[in-house]
Amino acid sequence: MTNAVRAIRGATTVDEDTAAQISERTAELLGAMLDRNGVEVDDLISVVLTATPDIHAMFPATAAREIGLGAVPLLCASEIDVEGAMPLCIRVLAHLETPRSRADLHHIYLHGAKGLRDDLPD
Repeated sequence: MTNAVRAIRGATTVDEDTAAQISERTAELLGAMLDRNGVEVDDLISVVLTATPDIHAMFPATAAREIGLGAVPLLCASEIDVEGAMPLCIRVLAHLETPRSRADLHHIYLHGAKGLRDDLPD
């Protein structure tokens, strides 16, 4: 079976804008995304991480590097500031090579972000 380029999504929230909480929750989210989907670091093409404008204490990409993703191209960006949007939220879009179909991939939403995509199967 040949590999295809696919993407997995995920999001989490922090309770407070601290480097420790951002690092912990980002690492937890990325770990869950990779584990749940059987993804190895070498399968990753790139990872885009975004944070809502109320997160200032650290770049979520720093946490990604700390858990071993330093060789993967990482990009941090700020989410657009939409009125009523979920606060203190970190989102991830990971691009990977995999033989799995889109239907076999699982997007991960943790903590306060669980309600963002309640339409997705578990």
